[in-house]
Amino acid sequence: MTIIRPGGSPPTYREIVPTRDVLTKADLAELRRSALGTADPLGVAADVAEAAEQGRLADPDDAGDALTLAAEIAEIRARPEAALRYTEQALAAYPSADDPRAGFARALRARVLFRAGGRDDEAMAELTALRPLLLTQPDAPAYLSAALDAGGRSAIAETWLSEAVDSVLGDRATESAVDLGPPDAPGVAFFLLQQRHRVRRNLNLPHDRQDDLADRLETQLVRRAGERGGAQSDLLFWPREEFDRLLAEHPALAEVYGADWDAHRALLEKELVRQTAAGQSGLGVYRATVAGLNAFAGRRDGDPTDAGIRAAYAAEVLARPSARIPWPPERNDVCWCGSGLKYKKDCLPRSR
Repeated sequence: MTIIRPGGSPPTYREIVPTRDVLTKADLAELRRSALGTADPLGVAADVAEAAEQGRLADPDDAGDALTLAAEIAEIRARPEAALRYTEQALAAYPSADDPRAGFARALRARVLFRAGGRDDEAMAELTALRPLLLTQPDAPAYLSAALDAGGRSAIAETWLSEAVDSVLGDRATESAVDLGPPDAPGVAFFLLQQRHRVRRNLNLPHDRQDDLADRLETQLVRRAGERGGAQSDLLFWPREEFDRLLAEHPALAEVYGADWDAHRALLEKELVRQTAAGQSGLGVYRATVAGLNAFAGRRDGDPTDAGIRAAYAAEVLARPSARIPWPPERNDVCWCGSGLKYKKDCLPRSR
């Protein structure tokens, strides 16, 4: 989200979400992307929580997600008391403790407990209760390992992920043993392997055969995505500031992602329309960062402009549910690109 204001001051909440009585899914998605760049992130969290508590959500089923968003903002802004309050309200708002969405809120609560100090036992009890989700929910490896990392327990994360991989695969560390699923929604085994690979790399552990399998599956997923009629690297979305930095550091990529940000958005919109015409659904773009691309290339001892490196980086990005921006929004909803304009007045016409 990039809003240019006089003096370069951050945008306000109402510049991102126009005054209205009800918050839509698109509003919540936009706030998730841009709340931390506003003049008052904690005010955004309070407003979102108030909308959930007062029933001012277009879909009442979004209450838990809205309160979890408020908790994330409060946690990042080092307000553990507010973050804990919001997570507890979020968990009460979900239909049941078994709701798949509740797992992330519970892991977030554990992360806050770690950072609050003196409540590590509570945090570990919460995460231990969530551990079985590693075998059933694709998002669980990411949010559980992130919470354990926050508590200084990355070694425990590695143990849990390794044991989960063993439960799913046994001794079959081969591509044929893993059901990848569709390119934009890989299965549990893929996410387990990818998160285990990340944790082990951060712990400086030696590469083993399951790390090798994670690399091979990533390459296979990229190839399958390309065969589907639109390589995922082409659906990487670079927000305005990231795009400017990308071309400043790697000008050759203008040929891939567009000569300017308008051209970049037009390329994405046209590709999404093409894929829709080909019968595909559930499409989206994947938010990328220059720091992420550079770091990935560094780990592979490669060049960020190399097509293979970019494709492999795209596979890593699409393995993160939080990076996905659904497409298309409703005509009158905020555009997916983060400009703050309505979709019908911004990127929708770019496909023509």
